[in-house]
Amino acid sequence: MKFCKKYEEYMEGQCQNKKLPRVGLKKLKKILKRCRRCHQSRNVALPSDTNIHENSTCSQHQCSVCHGSFFPSLLKEMSEVVGCFNKRAQRLLELHLSSGFRKYLILLKERIQGNHIALVQEGIDLVTYAIINAIAMRKILKKYDKIHYSKQGQAFKSQAQSMHIEILQSPWMCELMAFHINLRENKSRNEKALALFDGCFLIFNEGKPSLTCELFDSVKLDIDLTCSICLDTVFDPVSLTCGHIFCYICACKGASVTIVHGLQAANSKEKCPLCREEGVYEGAVHLEELNILLSRNCPKYWKERLQTERVERLRLAKEHWESQCRAFIGV
Repeated sequence: MKFCKKYEEYMEGQCQNKKLPRVGLKKLKKILKRCRRCHQSRNVALPSDTNIHENSTCSQHQCSVCHGSFFPSLLKEMSEVVGCFNKRAQRLLELHLSSGFRKYLILLKERIQGNHIALVQEGIDLVTYAIINAIAMRKILKKYDKIHYSKQGQAFKSQAQSMHIEILQSPWMCELMAFHINLRENKSRNEKALALFDGCFLIFNEGKPSLTCELFDSVKLDIDLTCSICLDTVFDPVSLTCGHIFCYICACKGASVTIVHGLQAANSKEKCPLCREEGVYEGAVHLEELNILLSRNCPKYWKERLQTERVERLRLAKEHWESQCRAFIGV
């Protein structure tokens, strides 16, 4: 079965229960088909000894036939898919980590089941949704490059990554990976484990942890869990919108804000300490599942870091309020 048909059948099945955004593969393929016919008719008029690859307007420039409709449509669809994935993943993990009255309110608002099996199944559906849409995006961009003898599809993919609409680079994918490993470690030997991913592990290389996961077609996610500021394993980790992960207290230092005000108070011109991209702090995601995973697998380090972190946070909070008091009394 061709992927396009398989994709449409999957999305139709998903949309029976909930309306989900998708990549319009059929529509995009029609645009490319129209473009191919245009080039074929143009190449018929060329002399027989002419290299059609060299004379194709698309090989050197933007395609006048499909550029104005293909990339804008795909960009909009990718944004909607990633937004939907992030929202659903955030809701799922909030439900998993919440308890008591807060959990009851979430269940009542979202009208979903809160038992363990239902949560795991929702996680599996989310991961499948992310992967199949990632494959769809890769295939349609590859087809664009094949028809146009260009690398504009790959360039668009890089642009999507810089705009943070590449679904596999979402911080919520990292959280789902940690969620998967936490569930697996919680399972007793007598229980049948439901897996979100087939090959997802927390590995240590010379004491440095990283998350690794094999997804499809040799595509592999490797997420380094070493803070680039303190050079230790990330503690109380946060992911900036650029995708880089830091300790919360290190991220606050990088954003030139106090832990009292938090990352939301960061100036929009503050840059990521690693890639130097601006405006990456406001949408930072607190990686709570990853925090639980690391605390379980690095107990000695976690205990030592927790003690030093408490002392440091108290010191920073004290300095902040002392400076506020001095400013208030005009000293």
